[in-house]
Amino acid sequence: MDFGLAGRKAIVCATSRGLGKACARALAEAGCEVVINGRDAKVLNATAAELTAVTGAKIIAVAADVANPDGQKALLAACPQPDILVNNNAGPHLRDFRELTRQQMIDGVTANMIVAIELIQKVIDPMIGRKFGRIVNITSGAVKAPLAGLDLSSGARAGLTAFVAGVARTVADKNVTINCLMPGAFDTDRLRATLSGAATKTGKSITEVAAGRIASIPAKRFGDPAEFGAACAFLCSSQAGFITGQNLLIDGGAFPGAF
Repeated sequence: MDFGLAGRKAIVCATSRGLGKACARALAEAGCEVVINGRDAKVLNATAAELTAVTGAKIIAVAADVANPDGQKALLAACPQPDILVNNNAGPHLRDFRELTRQQMIDGVTANMIVAIELIQKVIDPMIGRKFGRIVNITSGAVKAPLAGLDLSSGARAGLTAFVAGVARTVADKNVTINCLMPGAFDTDRLRATLSGAATKTGKSITEVAAGRIASIPAKRFGDPAEFGAACAFLCSSQAGFITGQNLLIDGGAFPGAF
């Protein structure tokens, strides 16, 4: 399928690795010029070189922290009027909610809610003016099925989900869409770190912990980041203009509900 994205410009946040990188690759393969972002310049530049080599697309690396206003300025300096914005940021690590300090809570809400809203504020009016815009927020399956220990991440991302649901309806008639992707267990560095932590805590091997997690997923495997990237590219496509204000759960059937 031709996604109708050739020549479009995209900003994908937190793209050094994992799901953000997969989204950047899928958009580049669809013909977009992609600005990628991360805090580690060395890792980010390696990712840019890899994506350029495999896609042939123009990839611009911006090493910056998007939680910082200067980082946001750097992103928009590299791509002043993006057609596509993919919001993504690492979530807080597993922690009992009793241990959270006020500053940690503020930082979590900033990283996983406020930053995305700030970037949407900056790009949405030019999108409206051009009658094309696609905004995708990478949240988490924990928004739909919260997990103890990820309370701060779930809460902040749920706040973002509710916030953009109202905004999406105000711009739908301008061919600007806002949707969220909710990943389940994908084979990423973050998942491997979580499995390693669980192994340490339980005294089991990482293989045993991974097998237990896989057993709880009807698909009986972890997700491939490329699958996630393809879903993101579709939501950004010209064919997806009638999909807005939605939350697509991609979890191999782990959530046991119809809605």
